[in-house]
Amino acid sequence: MKKLITLSLTALLVAAWTVSAFASEVVVYSARKEHLIKPLFEAYTAKTGVEVKYITGKAGALLERIKAEGENTPADLFITVDAGNLWHAAEEGVLQSLDSTALNNNIPAHLRDPKNRWVGLSVRARTIVYNTNKVKPSELSTYEALGDDEWKGRLLLRTSKKVYNQSLVASLIAEKGEPETEKIVKSWVANMPVAPFASDTKAIEAVVAGVGDVTIVNTYYFGRLIKKNPDLPLAIYWPNQATTGVHMNVSGAGVTTHAKNKVEAVKLLEWLSSAEAQGKFASLNQEFPANESVKADPLVASWGEFKGNPMNVAKYGEYQAAAIKLMDRAGYK
Repeated sequence: MKKLITLSLTALLVAAWTVSAFASEVVVYSARKEHLIKPLFEAYTAKTGVEVKYITGKAGALLERIKAEGENTPADLFITVDAGNLWHAAEEGVLQSLDSTALNNNIPAHLRDPKNRWVGLSVRARTIVYNTNKVKPSELSTYEALGDDEWKGRLLLRTSKKVYNQSLVASLIAEKGEPETEKIVKSWVANMPVAPFASDTKAIEAVVAGVGDVTIVNTYYFGRLIKKNPDLPLAIYWPNQATTGVHMNVSGAGVTTHAKNKVEAVKLLEWLSSAEAQGKFASLNQEFPANESVKADPLVASWGEFKGNPMNVAKYGEYQAAAIKLMDRAGYK
């Protein structure tokens, strides 16, 4: 009997050690680029001793990989950009609902999935950037007004194939309905002197070159160019301040449905949402912290205060398919 008890205790200790060892790591699939996540993971490992293994890639490819791997996926946490992508991943069944007081306390409700399957970890504003030699800020007002006749041949846009613009149009559909939004998008298309650009950076560079005078981009693209060359004739304008506010989006993450290291994945996610990690998470890409208790990086803060749209960002996913169809009908390529 004594021998049996000893063997049982030994087995329990070995099992506990095995679980502990197995749980001393967490695996992340990230659509956020390596230089934007590696410093954070290294800091977390130094703090906790938990090893963070990760791979990076395109959001769509990583999502399909998780789906194909099914129950055998090594991924514990999925990080991606844009609420539309997060919503799609959740709807595809690859993210699980979490009951986390820390996440609920750290991240405002409008930057979280209503079903608690993902949270925003950094905020990006998609706003207006203009050529200061060609445009006075008093001439600007709203996203919708960029379709007015005064901007004929002056408006430059990124391609509609990018999820950032799909989310912008999705937010307009949620606010105004499809008929009104289609009119707005058609008016934008009518004012573009050239075909849409492949990237926000190329659109901004075209504004500098005089191809057009104004564009709509994520602020961090503006920040990157200004950081390299502060003398560029560019400035940010915060639109819709008297109405809905600036369009806000997120990069964020969720724990995978078949996470092998769920406890560690939740802990890492909670830490990424904490004040300790948030400043760095956002400043690495010149974004805004999702945790409202954390101040923005000085460069980001220098762009001025503004009212953001309080719409729950999950709406961008809900209306994404409608937005894509609408942009196609409107001739926005």
